[in-house]
Amino acid sequence: MPIALYALAAGAFGIGVTEFVIMGLLLDVSADLGVSISAAGLLISGYALGVVVGAPLLGALTGRLPRKTLLLALMVVFTLGNLACALAPDYWTLMAARVLTAFAHASFFGVGSVVATGLVAPNRKASAIALMFTGLTVANILGVPFGTWLGQAYGWRSTFLAVTLVGILAFIVIALLVPRDEPAASTAEDSAEGTLAVLGRRTVLLGLLTTVLSWVGVFAAFTYLAPILTRVSGFSEAAVSPILLVFGAGLIAGNLLGGRLADRHLVPTVVGTLIALSVVLFAMTAAIHQPVAAVIAIGLLGAAAFATVAPLQMWVLEKASGAGQGLASSFNIAAFNLGNAIGAWLGGFVIDHGPGLGAVTLVAGLVPLAALAVALLALRLDRAEAVGRARPCPLLIPPLPSSTSQGVKSWNIDVSAPRA
Repeated sequence: MPIALYALAAGAFGIGVTEFVIMGLLLDVSADLGVSISAAGLLISGYALGVVVGAPLLGALTGRLPRKTLLLALMVVFTLGNLACALAPDYWTLMAARVLTAFAHASFFGVGSVVATGLVAPNRKASAIALMFTGLTVANILGVPFGTWLGQAYGWRSTFLAVTLVGILAFIVIALLVPRDEPAASTAEDSAEGTLAVLGRRTVLLGLLTTVLSWVGVFAAFTYLAPILTRVSGFSEAAVSPILLVFGAGLIAGNLLGGRLADRHLVPTVVGTLIALSVVLFAMTAAIHQPVAAVIAIGLLGAAAFATVAPLQMWVLEKASGAGQGLASSFNIAAFNLGNAIGAWLGGFVIDHGPGLGAVTLVAGLVPLAALAVALLALRLDRAEAVGRARPCPLLIPPLPSSTSQGVKSWNIDVSAPRA
């Protein structure tokens, strides 16, 4: 594989750490800035909403820029955003810096995927994209636990300073290793008409809604893992980072398993993973009260959560077959992040205005069931459309005139067998 792919993976690593490390630092941020845990959790929602807004906005504004130039600009925004997070004097400045950083996230993976596929032979494009996304996986397994430990040991600001250094290094390696390219040509797929065409398909919209709802459930629980582990399960703050490693191992296993199953049986995998996610979240409600069971449940949550990713992405792409697949893929990434934002808010609402921290996973488990209902509705519409396409249409032949004002006589057609 070209070494430039590893430069893209470095950028993906930094972005992944920035998005998820705040979850392990909610207690530290809330104490330092004098806000509630639920308010600190909204820093995750703000980031996710920044991705949702930034994806279509930056796509429209930067479509004609050379891709390498755009990647470097995104890494500058990413680096400055993390530096602003580290220096933020108050909660709202930190929120604004998180949203700014999210704008870089919004376009990096889309542009990086295009660049990655251009670096390899046609039969290795999927592997190139997977290698780039390895950076995101490593961020969850190693970067987030290390960042959590660093923030708890030396203050949460030190974590964002460390990610700022990662951004500088990623900028350097992208500048040195990624080859220059011509400005990206606009296509019908990127036009407003193409966007409207994709969003006008009911099954695509239902697929996006399924993605949103499934990840509302994931992030309602995932956002508040640190306080759940310390205040419900009885772990010390120092134990949170090693437990997040268990979550990371689960997400690797779930991601690989979900992808393999989706390759063989896509629809059953979509349905099955949504059911599994709901079951795991319900089981966590009891498991978090016993330390060993809590660790096992968190590993299963990682597996169940990321087992949904590949099937949902493939399902939406299948519904958007044709010129709109690229747009549908971007919107589905935005849908994941919209689910992240709503999920963080939902978990905070349960803590502040509902039954409390111990019931977060119970409420979270209900949301994938709603996603399952939407998915089943989409499948029903698919079957109805398939039946409509398969039903034979009658051959409409206009009646032959029996006579006309010009004196044409009636048509008599003998269809009997010819005489000998």
